[in-house]
Amino acid sequence: MKAKKQKKILLAVDGSDRSFETVRYVSLIPPFRNMQVVLFYVYRGVPQNYSDLGKAPQFKQSVRSARIWEERQKETLQEHSKMVKQILLDADFPKEAITVKIRHRKKGIARDIIKEANEGYDFVVVGRKSTGKLKEIALGSVATKLVEKISFTTLVVVGKSVEPGKVLLALDGSKSSLRAVDCVAATLGDCEACETALVHVIRDYHPLQKEGQQLVLPDNGIKEAKMSISAFFDEAKNLLIKSGFESNQISTEIITGAYSRAGAIVKKANKGEYGTIVVDRRGLSKVRDFFIGRVTNKVIQMAREKAVWVVT
Repeated sequence: MKAKKQKKILLAVDGSDRSFETVRYVSLIPPFRNMQVVLFYVYRGVPQNYSDLGKAPQFKQSVRSARIWEERQKETLQEHSKMVKQILLDADFPKEAITVKIRHRKKGIARDIIKEANEGYDFVVVGRKSTGKLKEIALGSVATKLVEKISFTTLVVVGKSVEPGKVLLALDGSKSSLRAVDCVAATLGDCEACETALVHVIRDYHPLQKEGQQLVLPDNGIKEAKMSISAFFDEAKNLLIKSGFESNQISTEIITGAYSRAGAIVKKANKGEYGTIVVDRRGLSKVRDFFIGRVTNKVIQMAREKAVWVVT
């Protein structure tokens, strides 16, 4: 019988203090301990064409100084990786399952991460924002670029001081959103006491501006929509139970009268103290306007103190 392939996590870190929080989030999710973890660093090195100048006597000292600067960056990241790795070891991650990759930036931090992510990773984890002193290697807006470009695996964007805690699964009733359910089931099914809420948001009205007039489009199908999503919730709940969830770990809620789907989702997460929000990349809507960039992006932007899983 063919052995089951071990899942892989690409954990993009940048040498900043914020990276410790991102790694800590991963360390607190028990099922991740059964996966391979690659700590991936990208640093800004000396360009090859600049190094070539060192052949000329007048540039030797400048190039030598640049080389020393580059080596210090690498040394700093190596020391950082030891501390980050220890967080995982202290959380009982197997030593042999942790790999450190420190790479010279080639095309750009985001593009280099994406290239590595294409090597068969099941999760790409990145911090929302960096506050490190090494600005040359800080992630900064990298998370935004990864949200736009990573459409082939699950991206996890981790906010500040996040506790994994309870999981809020935002669903729209489409087949594509079942992938988010499958992801949670496959990843957290064996996780004891993992409380999960299935949430669907219905907007009772949608104000539109046209030629200076406000048009209100009433939703006469709210009752039918509730019936449809209730059946979908049953299907999703069965998938979770089959994976190992207990029935009493799963709750469902249909939120109506919301002006903003993303706002309602984040408000629910804050009020219920959910540390993790899981969304489908398609944006929680069948409407073309919500195809990556509207609801999903808004959830990521608004849920600054949460971890958001963007499932493809």
